[in-house]
Amino acid sequence: MRVVIQRVSRASVQVNQQITGAINNGLLVLVGIEDADDSSDVDWLVSKVVQLRIFNDQDGVMNLSVKDVGGGILVVSQFTLHAATKKGNRPSYIRASKADKAIPLYESLKEQLALELGKPVESGIFGADMQVELINDGPVTILMDTKNKE
Repeated sequence: MRVVIQRVSRASVQVNQQITGAINNGLLVLVGIEDADDSSDVDWLVSKVVQLRIFNDQDGVMNLSVKDVGGGILVVSQFTLHAATKKGNRPSYIRASKADKAIPLYESLKEQLALELGKPVESGIFGADMQVELINDGPVTILMDTKNKE
């Protein structure tokens, strides 16, 4: 799994001009799933995202997690995170999983994040044409790939 994590002061996602998920202070997590991913990738990622210390403490030092600050999480599927761009000018998405493999992992990720966070996780709709709005706070943007966890 590849994720782009953005610390936000607010973020929302719309499908067909209807908001499907929105948060204020928290994390926007863009998620790309590939065929090599499994439940161990979900477990590792959940722990990292919820415990990632990228929020400021009272001294202005990034020392607090989203859970510490009572923030929200907005999860949005994004197959384009697995774009291969070495050849030509049209990206290939051959590594991105198809829905039958990706949806169960995406749903599991959302469920486990909610359990670890202690509150519901907001989300987009898998595979939909979505419009994402955000105010990146900092800006703080972190890239993670579960294939680089060691």
